Amino acid sequence: MPISDPTLGAADYAAAIDDALDPRSEPMIVGHSMAGLVIPLVAVRRPVRRLVFLAAYLPVPGKSANDQRATERIDGQLPPKISQWTDLGDDVWMIGPRTATELFYHDAPAAVARWATQRLRPQAYRVLHEITPLDAWPEVERSSIVCRGDRAINPVWVRAAAHERLGVDPIELDGGHSPFVTRPAELARILDSLATG
Repeated sequence: MPISDPTLGAADYAAAIDDALDPRSEPMIVGHSMAGLVIPLVAVRRPVRRLVFLAAYLPVPGKSANDQRATERIDGQLPPKISQWTDLGDDVWMIGPRTATELFYHDAPAAVARWATQRLRPQAYRVLHEITPLDAWPEVERSSIVCRGDRAINPVWVRAAAHERLGVDPIELDGGHSPFVTRPAELARILDSLATG
C-alpha cells in the first residue's frame, strides 16, 4: 500500500490493493493492524470471499480511527519504554527500531526483530485522522484474529470488537502484534483453514 504518501487515504489504499488483484479472482483478504481500516473498502469495490482482520482496527462508518481511539481502549496497554518517533513532515512519521521492537516484535528473536525493523517504511497518518470512507459494512464473510500478547492493539478490545462489529468469535493466537514474523507457521495454518472452509 502507498502508506508513505500524505495525500492518500484508505480509499486510495483499497484501490491499490484492487489494482494488484486478478480481476477474475474472489480472494480472501487479510488486513493487519491499520489495514483493517482498508480491507472492507476493497470488498465494496470487488467480489471478496472473506475478510480476515489480524490484530486490526475496525472502521465505524461516520468516525475516524482517532475518534474511536478517543473513546475506546484500542491502543496497546503497555506503552513502550523508549519513544522513537520521527516527524518527517506532512503528518508522515517513522518509528525507530527500538520502539518498533517493543511494540511489534517483542517476542521475536533479536536477529528477526532487526530484520523486520529494517523493512519498516514511513507511515502517513491521514488514514487514522480521516472519517472512514466506508458507508456500510459489505456483506462478506468475516474473521478476526486476536494476538494475546499484542502491545500495539489491545487484545481485550479486539475480542469485544469482533463480537460487537463483526458478529464473530475471534480466533486466539499466542504472541505479539506481528505473528507473520514471529509465528508464521501457526498463522499460516489458521489462514489456510479459513481459506479452505
